[in-house]
Amino acid sequence: MTGTGTAHGVPAPSGRVMLPPEEYARSVPKSTGFACVFFTDEHHRPVQLRATYSQTHPWQFPGGTMDHGERPWETARRECLEETGIVVPGPPRLLASVFGPPGTDWPFSTSGCVFDGGRLTDEQIRAIVLDPDEHDAVRALSLAQWHPLMPPQDFARLEAVMTARLTGTAAYFDAWGWGDA
Repeated sequence: MTGTGTAHGVPAPSGRVMLPPEEYARSVPKSTGFACVFFTDEHHRPVQLRATYSQTHPWQFPGGTMDHGERPWETARRECLEETGIVVPGPPRLLASVFGPPGTDWPFSTSGCVFDGGRLTDEQIRAIVLDPDEHDAVRALSLAQWHPLMPPQDFARLEAVMTARLTGTAAYFDAWGWGDA
């Protein structure tokens, strides 16, 4: 950050002048954030929702874009409740950090968190209430059954999240994007 003034009243290193925060913010790439919840059924099969609004990413975890001032866990819980009627208890358990660069379908990079929602019973899955403007189906399928239903990058993300769930080690997934492979 170079320019005139200092940032947050902290003197700049010798020979450099810090930009004011507003000017620096205009100079850096913009990004959006999302958060979602990963569920499996009692047989460890991933549960996903089919989006009515996306041909590029048809099968998704309950979740969505962060609102201003909202933290990722708050977003995941709010979106899951709105999209399924399920209240996700805490504490949060991060399964994956997901990054997508800007693409043809979205002009900003995207960073997201995938949280573990645990296992749902058949009764809980049947009780899911979908918003028809967002989703028209919910399914619990094995990874082998999901594979032909998803674009390769989405399936790779699903596999990474499932591996994180099984191993207890959070995944970093940066091959997910908006319309670009």
